[in-house]
Amino acid sequence: MLQLTNLITHHSAYRPDEIAVVFERERLTWREFETRVSRCVRLLRSLGVCQGDRVATVLANCRELLEVYWAVPAIGAVLVPLSPLLMANGLASLLRDSGAVCLFTQRSMAALVDQVRGELPGLPADRVLMVDGQTAEYADYAALLETCPDGRLDGVSVNQDDLFNIMYTSGTTGLPKGIMHSHFVRSIYCTLFASAWRMTPESVVLHTGAIVFNGAFVTLMPCFYLGARYILQRQFDAEEAIEIIARERVTHTMLVPAQIIAILNAPNFSPQKLASLEMILSLGAPLHQERKDQLNRLLPHRFYELYGLTEGFWTILDKTQSLRKAGSVGAPPCFFEMRIVRDDGSDAPPGEIGEIVGRGPSLMLGYYGQADLTAQAIRDGWLFTGDLGYVDSEGYLYLVDRKKDMIDSGGVKIYPKDIEEVAARHPAVREVAVFGVADEKWGETPVAAVLLHASASVGAEELRDWINERVGARYQRVHAVRILDDFPRNAAGKTLKREMREAYAAE
Repeated sequence: MLQLTNLITHHSAYRPDEIAVVFERERLTWREFETRVSRCVRLLRSLGVCQGDRVATVLANCRELLEVYWAVPAIGAVLVPLSPLLMANGLASLLRDSGAVCLFTQRSMAALVDQVRGELPGLPADRVLMVDGQTAEYADYAALLETCPDGRLDGVSVNQDDLFNIMYTSGTTGLPKGIMHSHFVRSIYCTLFASAWRMTPESVVLHTGAIVFNGAFVTLMPCFYLGARYILQRQFDAEEAIEIIARERVTHTMLVPAQIIAILNAPNFSPQKLASLEMILSLGAPLHQERKDQLNRLLPHRFYELYGLTEGFWTILDKTQSLRKAGSVGAPPCFFEMRIVRDDGSDAPPGEIGEIVGRGPSLMLGYYGQADLTAQAIRDGWLFTGDLGYVDSEGYLYLVDRKKDMIDSGGVKIYPKDIEEVAARHPAVREVAVFGVADEKWGETPVAAVLLHASASVGAEELRDWINERVGARYQRVHAVRILDDFPRNAAGKTLKREMREAYAAE
């Protein structure tokens, strides 16, 4: 039997009184957490959920979500985490696509669930559970859990290639696709990332973002594999995150660039409060070099960067290389391979830009129900990422941009990241996103959207001129600057350039 299904019972047996999970004022030991997970297992079975069935969650961060995360694979069912920010059409589409037979959600979603459940004959009302209290039609998860006796049930036999989860992409570049991960792939997350992040059973891991997205599993899986302490913030708040790190002596945390920037600019930020950190991991989007330099200056020897796709290829910039390889997103871990491929399919030499192509033991089983898209993404065992980059003479990867974000201006390729790196150096700029818009003369031309520091005072035209004086080529000059109050983001915190491009076109 694959031990991934037994992680919680293992730690309950051998680390019973160590703190496993911290959520707000709750502190659960491994014994207490395992009791709740085992009750959830019994509840799932009493509802008739069987091995191979899909169990969906539509929940904000909460302790109950972590319980479900471990109870579902314990019976060999398939986890389908969905965002509570979904609208009716999106929710119905993903529940229908996944074939979910059971749903854990919250009362704020009840009206939406009412609206779509008529389209979902496989999801009866008695298998829709509310984690925060009963509604007129749906049951109270906590009350049902209390009716389930303590004690473990016999485990199920799980093959390493059996499906662990279906993770739907966040949709920054189009319609979501259901990415299938096996128990083996999630075991690779446990072991490889535990080693890469230098985690131990004594580590204290803080997660501040939504755990419904795959990036969360980059620290969640190794933490639970080792029996370390997992602290979950209900929702990201920079000032609160700093206080949690100081109070709990957090050793490891994973953040998207927008969260790193918010922490660095928080009024209560100080290196002393973050002194316990051994790892600050940036992932999800490129962190501009200006911010990396600031982080390495204020909190040296802690910065890691992960470039990766939920589909299953990664590179890691280790903290020991973050200064020597500034600008790089690292190298593939052991057991992974990478190529840079030209448009004609040949391999590009070091220094030449091409599509990043990789393979390794974490590769997805495919896109659920979409064999054609799977065949486009995985060719002869290699994942074609759709991202552009180059390697140096030592094999370190430098990310250039997404193919879809590249701007074609008068036949010249413009990479938004190059312009963003320049704009990020302006003292008034907190965040920047560059995207292409239609232009009669050039086909496309770049526009910069920026967020300013609270005390900054600079006009859009002044900022445009400042950027254009410093870019490396005339064709990189931005047509306009838009100063915004915030960027549109998905629930994972990723900036949605597509929405900004559409809003600009509609002006």
